Amino acid sequence: MTVHTKVYTVGNIVEARKKIEELERQGYLEENIYVLTHDKERTAQVTEQTDGHKIGVAEEGIITATTNLFRSTGDELRAKLRAMGVSKERAEQLEAEMDQGRIVILASNGSGIPYEGDQFDENIT
Repeated sequence: MTVHTKVYTVGNIVEARKKIEELERQGYLEENIYVLTHDKERTAQVTEQTDGHKIGVAEEGIITATTNLFRSTGDELRAKLRAMGVSKERAEQLEAEMDQGRIVILASNGSGIPYEGDQFDENIT
């Protein structure tokens, strides 16, 4: 199992596919690699054309997933990232990059640790 969770941003699906393949070669399991964009339809397209997955209820937790139904897009994206262990500051930065059309790729270490409140994964690179 990999030790660190890694987060990257890329500009398009081709770059996303290459980064995901690289992460798989590094030992990350396909089911632990997630993609996220500012638009749900685009996220679906990226997951269909790569080996990436959406951040879902299993990763977010039922409370975050339910609350996300009532959040703005930006708040929802930041909440998804926070649920995966990304710090508040980094989640804000990544959401701003998604506003500019970037694709976020998150390769989880697969620990399954739930992150709530102000908790975050100190091993994210």
